[in-house]
Amino acid sequence: MAERVRVRRWAPPGHVRTPFYLRGKTGVIERRLGRFPNPEELAYRQDAARIELVRVRFTAAELWGDGAERPDDTVDAEIYAHWLEPLEAADAP
Repeated sequence: MAERVRVRRWAPPGHVRTPFYLRGKTGVIERRLGRFPNPEELAYRQDAARIELVRVRFTAAELWGDGAERPDDTVDAEIYAHWLEPLEAADAP
């Protein structure tokens, strides 16, 4: 079974690498890509923690609701793990 996650509804100030339209949306982990320096810290020339980068797959229906022209199409996005929350089966929409 695919691991479901929700992108945090978070709006920290400054340089952020997670698209706003994905925040609060749920998807499934397509694959784990490894650990990389956090670009949100690198943007400010800080020593960046290495954080897991995850490819998450979203359906068009999840992203655009009834306005999705092809609801079953998918969008993959690479998101750093600190932006993701595990989604328990009871939390699923």
